[in-house]
Amino acid sequence: MSNINGKVYAMNVVTPMKPWKTWLLRALFFLLWNIKPLQKDLINLSFIEFARWVIIPRNRFPFLNHGQAKEDLQYDYLLFFSNFNGTWNQYIDAFSSVLSRGLNLIWRWSEKFPGSVPVTPFKEYIAQVQFDTDYYYTAYPYATANDLKAAHIVQSSLDELAQQANTSDPKQFADAYLHFVLQVQSHLGNTGEAPLVS
Repeated sequence: MSNINGKVYAMNVVTPMKPWKTWLLRALFFLLWNIKPLQKDLINLSFIEFARWVIIPRNRFPFLNHGQAKEDLQYDYLLFFSNFNGTWNQYIDAFSSVLSRGLNLIWRWSEKFPGSVPVTPFKEYIAQVQFDTDYYYTAYPYATANDLKAAHIVQSSLDELAQQANTSDPKQFADAYLHFVLQVQSHLGNTGEAPLVS
């Protein structure tokens, strides 16, 4: 599938909105951007590497060149793009169970949005409005967001051990090394291909 690169899945969703609803959603985005505690639940979903909603007004739709016929669009569009670790089903399930209130506030302005709960109609809706992502860049395709956080912890602990090695006698270093191993053992992950789910 073109949406998968190593352990990372890219989701690209485009939904139409009536133009008068765009201003209401812009006001909501302003509040969400400026009141940081409202972003807490989204940020706490650690398997999400990136998530962004963008409003594209019907009269500002991308125009490739002067030879392209001008489109007379009736709707503005809401673009949602996200990169995450795990399967599509896990992602939608987590969105539905953890962020249902926020998702309903954002997507309720889109045409035919069924709500994020129950999850089955929500999944059907996302499947209908999702487009394949033909190409996207991933700096570490075989590592999850949590793998990267763990790598920083291991590197920091290793740097600390290296500093202690310069001034430690063998017994002190043995104790420091044991402390290092105990500190990082739960952060030693396994990078590579994501497990396949059938």
